[in-house]
Amino acid sequence: MEPGWMILFFIAAAAGTLAVGLVLRWVDRKVTARVQWRVGPPVYQPLVDILKLMGKENLVPASGHPMMFLLAPVIGLAATAVAAAILWRALIRPEAPTFLGDLIVVIYLLAIPALMTILGASASGNPHASVGASREMKLLLSYELPLLLAILVAVARSATIGGTGWTFRLGALITAQAGGPVVYSISGLLAMLVAILCMQAKLGQIPFDLAEAECEIMSGVYVEYSGPSLAVCLMTRAMLLALLPVLLIAVFWGGLHTGAWWGYLTFLGKYVLLVALVTLIRNTNPRLRIDQTMRFFWFRLTPAAVVAVILGLVGISEGIAWL
Repeated sequence: MEPGWMILFFIAAAAGTLAVGLVLRWVDRKVTARVQWRVGPPVYQPLVDILKLMGKENLVPASGHPMMFLLAPVIGLAATAVAAAILWRALIRPEAPTFLGDLIVVIYLLAIPALMTILGASASGNPHASVGASREMKLLLSYELPLLLAILVAVARSATIGGTGWTFRLGALITAQAGGPVVYSISGLLAMLVAILCMQAKLGQIPFDLAEAECEIMSGVYVEYSGPSLAVCLMTRAMLLALLPVLLIAVFWGGLHTGAWWGYLTFLGKYVLLVALVTLIRNTNPRLRIDQTMRFFWFRLTPAAVVAVILGLVGISEGIAWL
C-alpha cells in the first residue's frame, strides 16, 4: 500500500471506529436508562458531549505535572487509532501481506490507553486520582494474563484448523479459520468466555469500573480532567468499545467473510451479540471491590484460561477437533 493510501486508510479507520464507538456509547446509555425506567439520551448525545467539552477550558492542576497530564490522553488515543487501522486492514483483507506479529502489536497498543490513564492520573497530583491509578494498575495486572492465555488458545487452534504452523499474523489467523472458527471447540469457547470478561475489565465497565467509582473516589482517574483532555479520554473509551469486539471476532470467531452478503450479516450479528453481552453484564452486576476483582482474575479466570490452553493442546496433539 502506498504511503498516501496508508494515511487515508488510517484516517478512515480511526474516524469510522470513533463513529461506531459513539453510537455504541449511546446504545449502552439508552439500554441502561430503559433498565432503570428512564427515557435515556438522544442518539446524538455522545457526539454533543464531545463537542461541548472541546469548547471548554482545559484546566491543569497546579500540583501536578502539566506535560504528562496533557500528553497521556493524546498518546492513548493515538495508540487506539493505530490499533484500529491494523485490525480493520487485517479484517477486510486477511489475504494481504502484513508485518510479522501484528497481533502482538495490537495487544500492546490496546494496553497503552490503560497505561496512559495511570500516568495521567498520577501526574494530576490529586489523591482521588492516585487511588484510581492504583486500582487501574492492579486491574491491568489482573486481566492481561488470562487475556493473553485465551489468545494463545486461538493461535494454537487456528494453526491446527488451517493446517499451518503457529502464527501471530491477524490475517493468517482469520484465513485459517475458514475451516471452522476457534470458538466451535470446547477450549475455544472457554477461551472466548475468558476473553469477554477481560474485555469488560479493559473497557472499565461495571463490575470492573474500579478506577472511576464515582460514588467512592469522584471519578478517580478522570477527576482532574476537563475540556478537550476529557473529550480525548471519552473518545478513546468509545473507540475501545467499538474495537475490542472486532478483535475477539477476528481471533476467535472467523473474522469477516468479505465478498458475500451473508458474511457481512454474520459479522454484524456476532458484533451485536458481543456488544449486547457487555451491556448485559454492566446492567446486571454490582461493582466489585479491588480485592474481589484481583481474586476473580487470578484465581478463577487465569486457571480457566490455563485449562483452555491444556485442552487445546491435548486436542491438537490427539487430533480431537471438538476439544
